[in-house]
Amino acid sequence: MIAEGEHQQQDFKYKITDACKLAKSVSAFSNTDGGRLMIGVRDDGHLSGVRSEEEVYMMQVAAEVYCKPTVQISFERLVAGGRQIVIAHVPVSDHKPIRALCDDGRYRAFIRMADENIVASPVHVRIWKDEQSPRGQVFSYSDIENKVFSALHTDKFLTLNQVVRRSGVKRPQVIVTLARMIRYGLVTCQFIEHQFLFGSLEL
Repeated sequence: MIAEGEHQQQDFKYKITDACKLAKSVSAFSNTDGGRLMIGVRDDGHLSGVRSEEEVYMMQVAAEVYCKPTVQISFERLVAGGRQIVIAHVPVSDHKPIRALCDDGRYRAFIRMADENIVASPVHVRIWKDEQSPRGQVFSYSDIENKVFSALHTDKFLTLNQVVRRSGVKRPQVIVTLARMIRYGLVTCQFIEHQFLFGSLEL
């Protein structure tokens, strides 16, 4: 597992000193594909080991206190090279979005992109909320949908703010419309140069 390195479903934690930082990883895994945090492993893959049960306790606090709603994680203990490694298994949540308490006191939802935890866009949050209800069989076009879709017919991907300006539609309505279009496979969202960009599937 260590040889795989950090990736979409695996993160290394040398030691646990900040429950808020851990909560971001729990949020990201829960909102994406699930994953495991290997506690007692440095970023370069070297083993440091878990020094006390306090670190495991802080992991539980991160998932159960610093995340809303709470996340039920499970633990597995292994011994490698004479050192104890704790693996925290984080499941995909059925109650997305899972938000984590940040340093500024606000709760934010995160998404896992490769080996990074990224703050989710408002469109992702809307998609997760919409997934709680069944999707209809037919996608209906109103004036708003037409304006948003027309704005996306360009030779490049656009940020959320660019879609708002080009379409002339209010931001909350653009967020709802983009979320629906992504769910119906009409629009794609990509993470490019540290920002989420949207475009029609014709790009």
